[in-house]
Amino acid sequence: MSRFGPALVLAIVACSVTYAQDVRTNYMPGTDFSKYHTYAWVDEVQGVPAVGGRPDQILDAQVKQAIDSQMAAKGFSKVADGGKPDLLLGYQLMIDREKQINGFGDSWGGWGGWGGPWGRNSFGSFSANTSTNYVGTFVIGMYDLAAKKLVWIGGAQHAIEPSKKPEKNQERLNKGAQKLLKEFPPGRSK
Repeated sequence: MSRFGPALVLAIVACSVTYAQDVRTNYMPGTDFSKYHTYAWVDEVQGVPAVGGRPDQILDAQVKQAIDSQMAAKGFSKVADGGKPDLLLGYQLMIDREKQINGFGDSWGGWGGWGGPWGRNSFGSFSANTSTNYVGTFVIGMYDLAAKKLVWIGGAQHAIEPSKKPEKNQERLNKGAQKLLKEFPPGRSK
């Protein structure tokens, strides 16, 4: 399980470079994904540092519901507690705040460039304002319990605007999960 951690950290770093919605996936070459039929969630993966804190129970349930729905649509079954799954699923969720500075200038630039020895004379003003943008990064890893190795990893990043309506937030999570797992499992006909 210790190999699972560094891969998630690298995926989070790799996904945090862009600002628009971005989905990236990778998988272990040569893996026969047709042998996987069941999965179970793991809350903590050994070797993965806590990034951004743990989501609250409500958000955790919403994320898992979105992924569970996609996995079921692809023919996978979630194993009840105590069962032996083919895959272990774990995820990291991080929300970053980014400051954006917007500047606005209004300058006449002097008299046609003739400023003389004192430089350009300028009439005008400059103003700036800041805003805060929230960017969510979601990474999910799938670990083959029998082979003891990470077999699939996917990450998505998107600017987020949490809604006051829980249904709207769940809808966004569902769409994100669908996009993230669109090409999963690799090699399976669509």
